[in-house]
Amino acid sequence: MNYIVGVFKQPCVISVKFADGDTRKQATVKKETGQSVELPVFSSKDTISGEVHIVPAYGKKIDHLGVKIELFGQIGLSLDRGYDFTSLVRELDIPGEIYQHKVYPFEFSAVEMPYESYNGARVKLRYVLRVTVGRNFPSNIIHDSEFWVRNTSPPPEKINPIKMEVGIEDCLHIEFEYSKDKYHLTDVVIGKIYFLLVRIKIKHMELEIRRRESTGSGANTIVETETLAKFELMDGAPVRGESIPIRLFLKNYDLTPTYRNINNKFSVKYFFNLVLVDEEDRRYFKQQEVTMYRLDP
Repeated sequence: MNYIVGVFKQPCVISVKFADGDTRKQATVKKETGQSVELPVFSSKDTISGEVHIVPAYGKKIDHLGVKIELFGQIGLSLDRGYDFTSLVRELDIPGEIYQHKVYPFEFSAVEMPYESYNGARVKLRYVLRVTVGRNFPSNIIHDSEFWVRNTSPPPEKINPIKMEVGIEDCLHIEFEYSKDKYHLTDVVIGKIYFLLVRIKIKHMELEIRRRESTGSGANTIVETETLAKFELMDGAPVRGESIPIRLFLKNYDLTPTYRNINNKFSVKYFFNLVLVDEEDRRYFKQQEVTMYRLDP
């Protein structure tokens, strides 16, 4: 029985060590299991280098048809297969045998990684280093090491303030404004709400940040909306002529840049939702799309 169990164990242990792994910035990423892992952060045009370590198990040799490492970017759709949008390969070893711990240096210079990593409700965009030890039997030995990509964006050339109204005829008239329509991920949302007419009893008011993820196109488009933040602006009934300031710090929330039609596969948009609830628990809201961008990786 012990022999049968041993047959299904991997004949070697493979690990990937990045050249600057001890000093490189790390991103905390939640996996499908709910557990969080730390992944090294890179940006487009970075050089990705390091070493592949292969250690045979049980002190036995490994016959192989060659060893290679592949760097690829992949968009995974939960209702479809994954799509590779970039792939680079380096051959590390010719066919032969591995008797003992072996180290293979590797380097991918100035890698073009145009899209940021993303872990969404239905979509995942990831970058992986895949080590493959080729074999005829029983099968290839494969080890994946994921890393995270963040790309900075230049500040927008044009930023506009947002001014909107919420109204119910002869009952409610509110004007609200935000200082701008584009925000970097550690920005501060500043605004003000003006009550011009209040003839209903408002219980409270809150500002929501919503993320809308879209996959597919046309009639086959699937949309997932997630509320990332609820920030209470007011508790109690305002009167005509009052104004309420808004100040919301974005760095406390799990935001990404806005994604617009990434590789024709998916988009991610952000919205500010102003929600009013009256004493009969009726909800009134006004939604405004905003753009998110990254200044610092």
